[in-house]
Amino acid sequence: MKQETRVALITGAARGIGRSIALRLARDKIRIAIGDLMLEEGEKTKAEIEASGAETIFVPLNVTDENSAKDAIAEVNERWGRIDILVNNAGITRDKLLLRLGQEDWDAVLNVNLKGAYICSRAVLPTMLRQRCGRIVNIASVVGIVGNPGQTNYAASKAGLIGFTKALAREVATRNITVNAVAPGYITTQMVQKLPEEVQKAVLAQIPAGRFGTPEDVAGVVVFLCSDDASYVTGHVINIDGGLVM
Repeated sequence: MKQETRVALITGAARGIGRSIALRLARDKIRIAIGDLMLEEGEKTKAEIEASGAETIFVPLNVTDENSAKDAIAEVNERWGRIDILVNNAGITRDKLLLRLGQEDWDAVLNVNLKGAYICSRAVLPTMLRQRCGRIVNIASVVGIVGNPGQTNYAASKAGLIGFTKALAREVATRNITVNAVAPGYITTQMVQKLPEEVQKAVLAQIPAGRFGTPEDVAGVVVFLCSDDASYVTGHVINIDGGLVM
């Protein structure tokens, strides 16, 4: 299959890591479907991709809503007739110590970060099974591996996503569909930038590479997992953390 015929749906692609993944895949002339609820920021990302010469559309997508996911995938299929890549990137945080963490904050994080990947993967699988090929990449987190105080909901969602990745990889491997995850560490997105300066310094001191990661660092690994070079890689979790949890 030629690179330029491939189609990628990226959830939460309007900004942050999702945006960087979309832009990086677009450099290889892969057609990009930006799935998000942030219309204004999504249109800006769409304009950037179009400026690079790649084809793209913005599809409104609420990953917690099964009908929304089905509608988004139907729109992508109607436009291009296939979906080769799904990147489950959409995610949120609602950080609080457990004693202060209400059910609303617990449910919100689990619904977007974990249930959203279930909904979108389940909705796209009929297309990939029909094609007998596909790449699913889930954006997990090192927090799902080692935990973090004040993030029991986020850690649970990302740990669950890692288990989901491994189980689904076993289910679909014979159909030439790979399922992998990446686990970013501290990446320079709005989530990290909101941390107090003294907290940032303390975290930085624990990273052997001596710097925070960038969204482009994550995008590069995701692009590899979506490529033919990774056709024999499935069920893996790749840490992108500068050595933080090695």
